[in-house]
Amino acid sequence: MMKLVEEYAGVGDLMQKGEVVRRVHYRISRYQGLLEGSGMPIPGLHRIEGTIDVDAGWDTGGLVGASLVLRLADGRTLPITMIDPGGRILSEGHGPLKCTCC
Repeated sequence: MMKLVEEYAGVGDLMQKGEVVRRVHYRISRYQGLLEGSGMPIPGLHRIEGTIDVDAGWDTGGLVGASLVLRLADGRTLPITMIDPGGRILSEGHGPLKCTCC
């Protein structure tokens, strides 16, 4: 079971390979995996989904599917993947590519 635990909105930096690609407006929801019954969080099991604003003149094709980082307005960073040229983003935690526990 996944539960909404945080929502973010603001202006931040979209980064690739440590370099700022562009300042973007973002709207993000973070969901946490919970154990059925007890409701205890499952470490590493989470999903981040949302959007970044993409203006008409910005060619985002090269960023779709790439490993990106979004630095939020408060300074925190989130690893994300842009899943379409319109600015939809997704990041899911857990599994061999996301953690060292399995």
